[in-house]
Amino acid sequence: MRFAAYEHRHRSRLAVVDDEGVLYPVPDARSLTEILATGDGLPSLLDLGAATLDVPPGPHVSQVRLLPPLQPSSVRDFVAFEEHVEGVRRSVSGAAGVPDQWYEAPTFYFTNPHAVHGPGDHIPVPPGSAVLDFELEVAAVIGREGRDLTPERARDHIVGYTVFNDWSARDLQSAEMRVGLGPCKGKDSATSLGPYLVTADELEPYRDADGFLRLALTAEVNGERVGEDLLSNMSWTFEEMVAYASRGTRVVPGDVLGSGTCGNGGCLAELWGRRGEQSPPPLKPGDTVTLTVQGIGTLTNTVVPGAEPVPLPTGRRRSRERP
Repeated sequence: MRFAAYEHRHRSRLAVVDDEGVLYPVPDARSLTEILATGDGLPSLLDLGAATLDVPPGPHVSQVRLLPPLQPSSVRDFVAFEEHVEGVRRSVSGAAGVPDQWYEAPTFYFTNPHAVHGPGDHIPVPPGSAVLDFELEVAAVIGREGRDLTPERARDHIVGYTVFNDWSARDLQSAEMRVGLGPCKGKDSATSLGPYLVTADELEPYRDADGFLRLALTAEVNGERVGEDLLSNMSWTFEEMVAYASRGTRVVPGDVLGSGTCGNGGCLAELWGRRGEQSPPPLKPGDTVTLTVQGIGTLTNTVVPGAEPVPLPTGRRRSRERP
């Protein structure tokens, strides 16, 4: 089952999307995040969806502005593809291979839940950046609260999946991470989600013997394919990543967990590392990025000019006087 948030005639709605792209508005629902917070995960959402398909249909998806399928409670972004780590390390520092520590646990960082964009939205260039990149990912969405989960239990806490684009200002990211903390402004200007939330049961036919979802991923810039991979090339399953995220804390309904960027052209920086030059070039205003994930859908955004950075002083070198 597919859920979409949309705007039509100056009103925002949540809907179930049928196979023909017709939207069935969910009665009295303001957002998917609220629905998840008051339900019991996937069974509740499927019951709601089935009941909604009995109400009168609304407009077709082609007649509305699609919004992000949910406004996340939080956004954790993992880095679960070896090939991506290899290529980006070579691009940023010239280092080869993957650090041994990377294999110890599925590393993630928290990014900005207040900068989420939907399908078709314009993405402003982050202030002060001249090296903008996309990142092709898939995100799992949490539907039930949990803590200290095992991977086996974590499966019942994943309600569905959506396409995830982690927009990255590579020049800002590279500079700030030399401090040993971050990323911050290299990442927090924009994250795109959409076009739909596809419920977890819909993707079970794609699950392989090792528990990975074998979904084809493709990335295009201005209609030219620059990357393709399989989601099953992740080094951890989503259930394993959810379990790790819940260690010593909670995951809650509406949390979004990104897979990390796929390999083989899942972002430009990986290609730059492999080719030794910025080819294709960094994204610029007017460029359109199209990410497609088998079984979920296509997420398209166009880059537009951003704001000029507000001037800030550099840090003061202090005398370190003491009383």
